[in-house]
Amino acid sequence: MYKFYMLILLIELWNPLKAQNLIPYGEIGSFQSASSLSINQAGFIFIADAGTNEIIKLDTLGNILKVIGGYGWSASAFDYPTDIFANTLNVYVADRNNDRIQIFDKDLNYLSEISSKKYSDQKFQFRYPMSISVNSQGDLFILDSDNTRILKYNFRGDFLTEIGGYESSSYVLTNPKGFAINNSNQIFVIDSQDLIVYDQFGNYAAKRKLESNFKNINSFLNIITLSGDKNVDAIIGSVKNQFQETKSFNTEVEEKIIDSVIFNNRMYLLTEKTIFLYQFIN
Repeated sequence: MYKFYMLILLIELWNPLKAQNLIPYGEIGSFQSASSLSINQAGFIFIADAGTNEIIKLDTLGNILKVIGGYGWSASAFDYPTDIFANTLNVYVADRNNDRIQIFDKDLNYLSEISSKKYSDQKFQFRYPMSISVNSQGDLFILDSDNTRILKYNFRGDFLTEIGGYESSSYVLTNPKGFAINNSNQIFVIDSQDLIVYDQFGNYAAKRKLESNFKNINSFLNIITLSGDKNVDAIIGSVKNQFQETKSFNTEVEEKIIDSVIFNNRMYLLTEKTIFLYQFIN
């Protein structure tokens, strides 16, 4: 337990914006049409492959530890998994065309699901979930792409609030592409060409125009990454009335970048077919 908290402290103190160089380190994994990447605190890598409707667990060397899924609507089957989020205990998958979130333990054993069919009131329902995340309190956030809003549920699946929708009192989202939550429980949303930030209760906090056409967003602890086709921006820390310093990284990856995460002094770039590794060097 002591080593775990020391790891968290080191990651909190390390800042990739101070790194002078980002050099290629290698590549791992082989996928058909990967859609999302997540790394948990133990360093295990989880991939959603929309091409095969599978979820893949890898170690840091790229060894496959477990694969689940295949097309379908039963437990542990998927119809276009668009996003994946992993923490110490669980793995959450946005099963887009099945209108549900499937929840697994860290070894990809099925636990439960949250489905729109559970709710009779349309206010609590979601369709085509595009992006998911869980905050430090265990609350689940789902991007309801059909209604351009984020819905917040507790760990039991009980509806708590709507964020960014027309019925909310703060900033209304128009074209959300994805969101991520930092370790201060702030919600970063790519909305068209803007980056919108809410607090965990859905109150509007900040807005910034994006210089690039970013299509995906991810996080690990205090590091937010924004992914474009060929470039990645990293934002460190929390937003307190203004954005923190941001650094841009241009890569030499020929394939289109799908997703990215910065973890343990490395940047993981997910393409449809593989993960490219980059090392930060001071």
